[in-house]
Amino acid sequence: MKEKYQTVDQYIACFAEDTQQVLCQLRAIVKEKAPGATEGISYGMPAYKTNGKPLVYFAAFKKHIGFYATPSGHTAFAAELAKYKQGKGSVQFPLNQPIPLNLIAEMVAYRVEENNKGNA
Repeated sequence: MKEKYQTVDQYIACFAEDTQQVLCQLRAIVKEKAPGATEGISYGMPAYKTNGKPLVYFAAFKKHIGFYATPSGHTAFAAELAKYKQGKGSVQFPLNQPIPLNLIAEMVAYRVEENNKGNA
């Protein structure tokens, strides 16, 4: 059973250094694209909200990074995400491949715009 984390810093700190670097990159992208987002832990992983609504979540696993931009965020980028393993509102980016940081940035920006319009 996973630990209960109180902060994103605590969450990131429990992983190996190479995974920590990826998690810090994701965190930086969210902070850049959603500067007003609130950061916290939800469902045991880093979670971000704008306008009081879920924006994105991410989590580290043994072999991949899970990225959760709600179903609408994934639907909007279906073609770009097609080569990755997915679920409803989730995608797995393998840790043994380059993480598509530009795509993640686009997804976060899309979700910010969506939350700002109230369509989330």
